[in-house]
Amino acid sequence: MGKTFDLSGKVALVTGGNGGIGLGMAEAMAEAGASIAIWGTNADKNAAAVEKLRAHGVEAEGFVCNVADRADVEAKMAATLDRFGRVDGCFANAGVSGRGARSFLDIEPEEWRRVLSVNLDGVYHTYQAVLRHMVARAEAGDPGGRLACVSSLASVSGAARNEHYAASKGALNAMTYALAVEFARYGVTANAILPGWIETEMTEQTFSNDKFKQAAGSRIPVRRWGAPADFGGIAVYLMSDASAYHTGQLLQIDGGYWRF
Repeated sequence: MGKTFDLSGKVALVTGGNGGIGLGMAEAMAEAGASIAIWGTNADKNAAAVEKLRAHGVEAEGFVCNVADRADVEAKMAATLDRFGRVDGCFANAGVSGRGARSFLDIEPEEWRRVLSVNLDGVYHTYQAVLRHMVARAEAGDPGGRLACVSSLASVSGAARNEHYAASKGALNAMTYALAVEFARYGVTANAILPGWIETEMTEQTFSNDKFKQAAGSRIPVRRWGAPADFGGIAVYLMSDASAYHTGQLLQIDGGYWRF
């Protein structure tokens, strides 16, 4: 990839990095030379992902972490720094979907809180822990850092029967704008990635619906569904020095779906 996108010496933290989009980003960054810390709730999946990443000849470690639990996040941030010494970029990808399509009128408070506690609060906890480290490093003469959360097209479209998920992702967009402004003085950038229709374990139930696949698929200009590997390039770019002046944006990776 050349020196522009050479991530050697950099450490990336990917939450929810043991599968799907998170692992797609992690693998590309590992291939570009970055060391990778994965936070995920499943120890076996973490171990399998770490094995894949180490095959690229880089350092990688998995940590069992529930990002909705603030104490757990703070403990795993300390463990990550103990293992790697620094974190140069944080890809806040961990998230959950709504349980089944249901009217907004039928979403119970418990279900609302479950989705927001991971998708929104989890990013808040993670970013706060990471930013404390990045700011301290900048004040010691080593500025720079990358924040990238995985939002969704649901944050900018009318996601009927999925209002809790849409609300959680829309809030990430607003938080991204604010963080980009506040932490630019430390050399930290903040952007949000908005996936379109991507085939992952989390969307397996949706993609099992043939009617949906035909209706939505016909609206994707590139004429295929997205895959985790489609997020590798944007991750490498955002992690690299090439993106130092690129901040405060919503980056749609959707095969042209939103424009069509």
